[in-house]
Amino acid sequence: MAKAIWNGAILAESNQTEMVEGNHYFPPNSINRAYFKASNKHTTCPWKGVASYYDIVVDGKTNEGAAWYYPTPSAAASQIKDHVAFWRGVQVVD
Repeated sequence: MAKAIWNGAILAESNQTEMVEGNHYFPPNSINRAYFKASNKHTTCPWKGVASYYDIVVDGKTNEGAAWYYPTPSAAASQIKDHVAFWRGVQVVD
């Protein structure tokens, strides 16, 4: 079971993550949406497409752009549509 943890809170938990480029991508139904706030940030991956970001907010502390997902990924990355991955100090443990 993979878990994403930041500031003592479990942000996501699943035994059905997709591994892409060393990152766990958590299914949309496995994230605790109470900690996620939509961000205006976007980046583009040459093969996955345009990523959208979430800020993570736990106990009044914000980790800007710490989670990302692909709402409309390329065909090559279709398995991670709307799945969420983490960085910026979010600990992902198996």
